[in-house]
Amino acid sequence: MMLALHGAGVSDGISIGKAFVLERELPDIAALTLAPEQLDAEIERFVRAVDAARAQLIHIREQIPTDAPVEAASFLDTHLLILDDKMISQAPIEIIRHQRRNAEWALKVQSDRLSEIFEQMEDPYLRNKKTDVRHVVERVLRHLLNQQVDEDDKLDPGEIVVANDLTPADTVVLKHKRIHAFVTTMGGPISHTAILARSLGIPAIVGVHNATRYVRSGEEIIVDGKRGILIVAPDKSTIAEYRRRQRDIQRRRLELARLRKSRSVTLDGKSVTLQANIELPADMKAALDANAAGIGLYRTEFLFMNRAQPPTEEEQFRAYVRVARALEGKPVTIRTIDIGADKQVDGMGHITAGGLNPALGLRAVRLCLHDPSIFRPQLRAILRASAHGKVRLMIPMLSSQDELFRVLDLIEETKWHLKRAGEKFNPRLPIGGMIEVPAAAISADIFAPHLDFFSIGTNDLIQYTLAIDRVDDSVNYLYDPLHPAVLRLISITLDAARKARIPVAMCGEMAGDPRYTALLLGLGLREFSMHPATLLMIKRNVRLSHAGKLAQFARKVLRSRDTHVIHDMVNSLTKDDIG
Repeated sequence: MMLALHGAGVSDGISIGKAFVLERELPDIAALTLAPEQLDAEIERFVRAVDAARAQLIHIREQIPTDAPVEAASFLDTHLLILDDKMISQAPIEIIRHQRRNAEWALKVQSDRLSEIFEQMEDPYLRNKKTDVRHVVERVLRHLLNQQVDEDDKLDPGEIVVANDLTPADTVVLKHKRIHAFVTTMGGPISHTAILARSLGIPAIVGVHNATRYVRSGEEIIVDGKRGILIVAPDKSTIAEYRRRQRDIQRRRLELARLRKSRSVTLDGKSVTLQANIELPADMKAALDANAAGIGLYRTEFLFMNRAQPPTEEEQFRAYVRVARALEGKPVTIRTIDIGADKQVDGMGHITAGGLNPALGLRAVRLCLHDPSIFRPQLRAILRASAHGKVRLMIPMLSSQDELFRVLDLIEETKWHLKRAGEKFNPRLPIGGMIEVPAAAISADIFAPHLDFFSIGTNDLIQYTLAIDRVDDSVNYLYDPLHPAVLRLISITLDAARKARIPVAMCGEMAGDPRYTALLLGLGLREFSMHPATLLMIKRNVRLSHAGKLAQFARKVLRSRDTHVIHDMVNSLTKDDIG
């Protein structure tokens, strides 16, 4: 009987195929009391299991394909660090010795203690780290229990994996085995596995409760990674419908692919720059495939995540140079670290944690100015990278001229030190500011004379303008890019940039949403930066648009005071209206 199960779609695409249910249930762990003369042998058995788990992780890390995302290795490094932490590698030994318990029980007791600590953390990102601890503990337990750990060897290429959970190591190995998609009963959109699925381009759904209970190996299933729907035992008409959708997706992709080398220009000859947003150097492939005019936003905070210590200056320098060189003369805009609020990183909790409302607290440029020991190595790395490509530096979350001047002073100081050390850099490195708080938009004319460019970050600009936390499910329905206040702030910013004769781009989600392309063109925006997957859709819309005609439309929208009316105006635009 056909059954539809729902979860969180974390990686787009549709896959139809045979299921492979990956069973990795561990047996109940019993508490055994040991005789004193057995303790040394039990401790040695535990140490051997830890060593075997370490060797296994190192082996998997060595097998990572050269074209795999760099975060794959980073996640495995995190598991190695957890394994070597005293809380995992030493604390169970004390339990074995003092409580005279078997190794499996000692490890379970210690794991439960750590889970309780993580569970009490308020921040969802840090709370999610208990999953990493559980993955590491289970790997050691399987060695203690002499369990077969390579059951995925039975997997055939093209199958769809259904599992309770997948570790980052599993995900890398499964991709290597050419699986088409996966579904897990556990996990969320910010889990390591979800991040890896997106990077690897595998359709995936997480959090499908009871999926392993309702799916059997060999059964036909459909994974709709965009809508988060798993269909078990689909009937013929459902399969036919999804085959049709697959063909539609493929047809649309082919149509858009034909635009790859087309000029991004409106019907009345206005050239529009379309750039890509990336999070990691590995994302460059998608940006190059879409023929992006450059990287309009390189989010550097992902270099800082999932690790115990911040990246070194040299590590950052290598990452930035890799992107700059891959672009072969096209620009890359490197945003300085934007951590805090919903983007927490390991090893800096003493700085970023705390505060009743972290979105309004110590984050982004505020945090960098609060602790220049984080900021200076990044400024050095960006400046050094500027000698290897067309690099631009962008400052996030500016809200006052004083903040800007302090950053500019630090940049000048860094230049002075680099010059003395004989390091090469671009002395005229373009410096831009993100307009993402209302104060910055209203003060855009004050910032403009001191900056080389603006970039409007609509995600935060909308959040702060409308005073809503976009990660809070109870209020995020109020998040509205077409709110009159938001549109007016965008217009103010564009006007200030025009008067100061500096370019202004938009790098938030709004720039990559085809519903808003016509309005943004009408408002005067000529530079868009977005996820590479949407770039060709935006190019198609640009080529169908007449900027002059849309300017009249935008003026009407700006005069409107009613959000519902604005939505109606934007949603009812026809092909004749825009072109």
